[in-house]
Amino acid sequence: MRLLTMVLSVTTALVGVVLGGALMLSPDYAVSRSVVIQAPAGAIYQHLDSSPGWARWGVWYRNDPQMKVTNSGPAKGAGAAWSWLSASQGNGKMKLTAVEPERKVAYELQIESFAPSAGALTLEPAEGGTRVTWSMEGRMDNLISRWLAFFMDRMVGPDFEAGLANLKQLSENP
Repeated sequence: MRLLTMVLSVTTALVGVVLGGALMLSPDYAVSRSVVIQAPAGAIYQHLDSSPGWARWGVWYRNDPQMKVTNSGPAKGAGAAWSWLSASQGNGKMKLTAVEPERKVAYELQIESFAPSAGALTLEPAEGGTRVTWSMEGRMDNLISRWLAFFMDRMVGPDFEAGLANLKQLSENP
């Protein structure tokens, strides 16, 4: 009986710490990474404004070559959208919400079971080429999901870095 009481006490304390900690965490998250690509903005932009463009450099596509992608809407530009089914990368959908040719592509990303997030790839002149910044922000309202928001930069940041490295290679070596 004493062991059961101790186990229940420890379990209750752990649940209290997890939930109490979640109450103190912000539900908002932001992830951002940048790279300078030695190529003009136009050479980079052509890989950003469509689903086939993202497929050439996107790290998630490379992680699951069997990913089933379905395109919808216009072929490129604002309104271009795609959804995917993937055993290893999860299921989701993405829609380009605004474009400024050779300057910016904004998107909405919806991963199954999570609230949508907003992101953008911006292109700015930089010494030696074009600075590309990939950013994304969102909100996790569920108490347990706040822990995901807390770690989002560490979870998604490396994928952004790998994707930007792929984009750099593709743009610099067409």
